[in-house]
Amino acid sequence: MNRALRALIVIDVQESFRVRPLWAQTLNPGVAEPVNRLVSLARAAGDLVVWVLHTEPGSGTPFDPESGHVRLLEELNEPLPGEPVLRKTSHNAFTTTNLQQILTTHGVTELRVCGIRAEQCVETTTRVGSDLGYDMTFVGDATSTDPLGPFSAADILERTEAVLRDRFARIATVAELEAEAGRTPGAAAEVAASAT
Repeated sequence: MNRALRALIVIDVQESFRVRPLWAQTLNPGVAEPVNRLVSLARAAGDLVVWVLHTEPGSGTPFDPESGHVRLLEELNEPLPGEPVLRKTSHNAFTTTNLQQILTTHGVTELRVCGIRAEQCVETTTRVGSDLGYDMTFVGDATSTDPLGPFSAADILERTEAVLRDRFARIATVAELEAEAGRTPGAAAEVAASAT
């Protein structure tokens, strides 16, 4: 088994959100593009990629597996063999899955997180991961959310980054991570696209 010190956790980037009326107001309807760039960057570095889907069995909602919508957005890169696809029923990606066991088996100590519902599942996973001792990076521009009450989606993302910054996680952009890896921003996604 390959050991990776770092993992990318892609949280709830799934069709369940796109079929809801709120999708028209989502902060980043093109979230699949920056997520694909992160996935390509992770694969090029030999990092583990873990895909997480939120499920609510028996709810009759788009998150009910019976709805047929609990699947990755069609624009996303397909998971490769060996990349776990987990299904959770809690807000964070740890409590109702074997994520921590997978990370321990792979020797992972650092996590990058992105996904849908910045202030809910992505933030909660970031906080739990930090409490478990992982070095966390929250990638804001590969994350989306919806308006909530009087707050715009952009306000919610800004607030989420503010409360996580330097307490629970480093805040980074996809371009910053690409630059750190010595890649031109967007180059990882271009290489992946040309390989398909």
